[in-house]
Amino acid sequence: MPNPQHSHDSSHRLSHIPVSILDLAPITAGSTAMESLSNSLDLARHAEDWGYHRYWLAEHHGMPGIASSATSVVIGHIAGGTKKIRVGSGGIMLPNHAPLVIAEQFGTLESLYPGRIDLGLGRAPGSDPLTSHALRRGPGSDGQDFPERLSELRNYFQPVSGSSMRVRAIPGEGLRIPIWLLGSSGFSAQLSAQLGLPFSFASHFAPDYLLPALDLYRTHFRPSEELAKPYAMIGVNVIVADTDAEARRLATSQLQQFLNLIRRRTAQLSPPIDQLDWTPQEQALVERQLSYSAIGSPETVRNRLEHLLAETEADEIIVAAQVYDHKARLRSYELLSELFGGQRSL
Repeated sequence: MPNPQHSHDSSHRLSHIPVSILDLAPITAGSTAMESLSNSLDLARHAEDWGYHRYWLAEHHGMPGIASSATSVVIGHIAGGTKKIRVGSGGIMLPNHAPLVIAEQFGTLESLYPGRIDLGLGRAPGSDPLTSHALRRGPGSDGQDFPERLSELRNYFQPVSGSSMRVRAIPGEGLRIPIWLLGSSGFSAQLSAQLGLPFSFASHFAPDYLLPALDLYRTHFRPSEELAKPYAMIGVNVIVADTDAEARRLATSQLQQFLNLIRRRTAQLSPPIDQLDWTPQEQALVERQLSYSAIGSPETVRNRLEHLLAETEADEIIVAAQVYDHKARLRSYELLSELFGGQRSL
């Protein structure tokens, strides 16, 4: 479960909070999903050595540059290849799945890797409408029934006392798997507060409503068996290199990825380039979406992250780094670990 001692009674500095990784399992131009998933396991093993708190994978479908569509399977791959780091979903898009299926999958994961599994849940589709229909094979859900789906899912893990469950999740029933709600608006913030669950905001790609959502979550939080006080995590794009210029160049892969999304294109993660071919309007939109980023040398990144932590009073940050070269991605996470006091790899 989250550690409430990291909450608002501590100064919000990088060395005082947990730092985690959000991996989109990037498939780089010219490579394969097999290579991507191998790289993810390699990164997770290093992250464990470097002192990262948790390693989450995101559910996306139909994206040529993302290999984590079967998120539960990839979580098992990562957890099975590591020893102690928490592994989970950032997140599972609950409208895509029957709650019973998720309860069984995560009940299985928790049974295999006890005490190490997180279940982060979102209500976005994680795909285009056609793919969403293919996943669901029935009337589409716009996410408005998310609270009911969540209640059903939680009841499979912890059945209401005295109820006669005719449908049971085995494995799953009786297990206390930490459930997080993920979001980019006030909907999940308010629901997290109402249920007393930890909340993670997708500020790494949708920063506009971050501060109001955090305020909503903290103001309306109700203590629960899971959590005594609010626990908020924010997503940040972080790329660290030896110099600002090198880090900015590495970041052009991510900029190209978001530019493609704006242009309604999908592609594998492209190598860095010297200059992007975009209109002023496109540049403004991409830079606004990625405004919660820390790109640069270690000192530049430290200063930026300390500013973001002071602004948000986040209890934890989760870092995304869409870097084309795997060695450069490892180096970025290693340099970041030195900033928050993680252990150096032997």
